[in-house]
Amino acid sequence: MENLQDQSRVEKETTRSLDQAARQNKSGVRRIILWFLAMLVGGILGYLQVPQINDLFNFIATVFTRLFQFVAVPVIALAVITTLAAVGAKRETGRIFGHAVFYTLTTTVTASLIALAIFVFISPDNIASQALTEQVPEKFGSMSYYDHILSVIPNNILQPFVSGNVLSVMLIAAAVGLALAFMPKTEHRDLIVAFLNGLQEVLFTLIRALLAVLPIGIMAFTGQLVSQIEAGIIVGALGQYTTVIIGSNLIQFFIVLPIFLLLRFANPITVFKGMFPALCVALFSKSSAGTLPVTLASAEVNLGLDRRVTRFVLPICTTINMNGCAAFILVTSLFLMQNAGIAITSGTMITWVFISVLAAVGNAGVPMGCYFLTISLMSSMGIPVDIMGIILPIYAVIDMIETCVNVWSDACVATMTHLDLKGKLPPIEEGEEAAAI
Repeated sequence: MENLQDQSRVEKETTRSLDQAARQNKSGVRRIILWFLAMLVGGILGYLQVPQINDLFNFIATVFTRLFQFVAVPVIALAVITTLAAVGAKRETGRIFGHAVFYTLTTTVTASLIALAIFVFISPDNIASQALTEQVPEKFGSMSYYDHILSVIPNNILQPFVSGNVLSVMLIAAAVGLALAFMPKTEHRDLIVAFLNGLQEVLFTLIRALLAVLPIGIMAFTGQLVSQIEAGIIVGALGQYTTVIIGSNLIQFFIVLPIFLLLRFANPITVFKGMFPALCVALFSKSSAGTLPVTLASAEVNLGLDRRVTRFVLPICTTINMNGCAAFILVTSLFLMQNAGIAITSGTMITWVFISVLAAVGNAGVPMGCYFLTISLMSSMGIPVDIMGIILPIYAVIDMIETCVNVWSDACVATMTHLDLKGKLPPIEEGEEAAAI
């Protein structure tokens, strides 16, 4: 009799789980349709070039950008602190970190090599000297790469949070998280961890609210972009150079990263559908750090990834996993050196593959981060950066695409790490369960 009751209970739970999964799938399909409709409506309204509508879209886009920036830095800090506090002193932390770094370096090196191959194949011409009239932002023209590294090391605890210095925030969060992991489990320590988890729940509630109204932001971002293209602000200048950058990013997005997923027996289409909200925000916000709240929500809710993996891997990937940035740094640096009259040999190309990967790993996931990092790197080597002023008007499109590639790569790294460690991580202990998004 008891066996029949147990079997009946199992069947009811299985039916309930299947019904819940079916409802979630239908809800996900409806959301994707709604997002595509928002993009379509925004594109049409932006194409009409109505000044009042353009002003409204600019206002809405700015509001959404600021809201995501508002929650992004606290989410990064709390995700790293709470995750390291929970598992920082345990062996699985090193395993998660090791898998994440391996996939990060592998995908980034691949992105750089693809960009190099396309650069060699297309061989962009030099720019005529009379075209070098645009000005590079002055405050970055004289900044050395050492200055960029020093800017990551904080000299007080509040300044990185106020300025949005993602790498500095990561350093502080990692230090605090590891301190909580290794300190004795006293009442005070548990109180601090509980308080931080409570703050995380508040932020994730705000994220859910932002996701609910995200179609409005997508419509505004799309309308803003189409309006700029129609007005001629974004034009096809430097066609060969732009083709190399965009082409290499598209190959990385649609071919290389899906192959990585397939090698780990993951369905790229399923992962893409689950991460679609984050990819939309990345495309229009041009900030992988600003997109992190949506990236976390998409990975955990839509893909069902282990929270110990997502909340440790994704914040780290936001700062070190820069596939699109590596391609941009490599191609732009070679392009600038070529225009400066420096011979581009095979040795030079291979050397710059590694330089671009290391530079991308040290880049912050903020808008135009790769652009200013390239200027700093070139200036420190005494290479003229005048061409960066000509690249600036078209960098808006480049930045959108490379940010989207970065976030897509973050999702792939988290998915592959999750699959590698699935069933190998110990059960979550009581009190370690992170807040649900």
